[in-house]
Amino acid sequence: MSMMNMITALEKAGKAFWVTIGLILLGLVALLDYLTGYELSFSLFYLIPIALFSWFVNRRLGVVISFISAVLWLLVDILAGVRYSHPSIYLWNTLIRLSFFNLTVLLIGLGKALERERTFARTDYITGISNTRFFHILGQREIDRAIRSKVPLTVAFVDVDNFKTINDQFGHAIGDKILGIIASTMQRHLRKTDIVARVGGDEFAILLPEAGEEAARFVIPKMQRKLLDEMWLNNWPVTFSIGTVTCNQPPNSMDDILNIADQLMYSVKNSGKNDIHYAIYPNPNP
Repeated sequence: MSMMNMITALEKAGKAFWVTIGLILLGLVALLDYLTGYELSFSLFYLIPIALFSWFVNRRLGVVISFISAVLWLLVDILAGVRYSHPSIYLWNTLIRLSFFNLTVLLIGLGKALERERTFARTDYITGISNTRFFHILGQREIDRAIRSKVPLTVAFVDVDNFKTINDQFGHAIGDKILGIIASTMQRHLRKTDIVARVGGDEFAILLPEAGEEAARFVIPKMQRKLLDEMWLNNWPVTFSIGTVTCNQPPNSMDDILNIADQLMYSVKNSGKNDIHYAIYPNPNP
């Protein structure tokens, strides 16, 4: 699991959880700071609860915890018997610590904003899966790997039949919900190594690394049945037209593969919808 995937999983714990954990850690740090005396510095450890609040809750609460941490540090110094030549030094040190803590909050906020922008640049905002741009990036990597390793790959182009009718009859909110269910159903019934993306309003692309024709003819119909089950369960008049191309020797461009799969999908649409058409590249029978 990558670092960002781990952080995303931790964020799902909820704000209440992280507020509780942050307060407990802040109390423990202040207590240890007091028990160890003024000779040992605990400044680094105060940053831990501040960072947790700033990332997992919000920046405003991070600033509040920074202020509380600076005050706690001041109280610990006084209770531990730290003495300065002038009382104003207590205030000066507290302000410096507060500035140091708030700078940390600011940097964490900037880092989180940058990560959010990076995620939006590669993720479809409705379904949460890859967008067209990121699919092409990931797809090109798989093409290059398939060429080097001399392994096949399969790409499927999926069009949601009657989606305009759904938007007209039920509204765009239901339409967006359906797109989300389609995306999650695809991911649930494919391998973790398979790549699913939304590449148009009601169009999806799937890349199956190292999947030959036999695997494609097993996996894609199974996935289509699962999608239809979800639609029928909710009484949504939606079906799926799919074009699937298996590349034993992939072309150099993902656009070339998608064009073939797209044409196959349109051949399904023109012949009655809700079916799957297959092709092999290069064509074994030119």
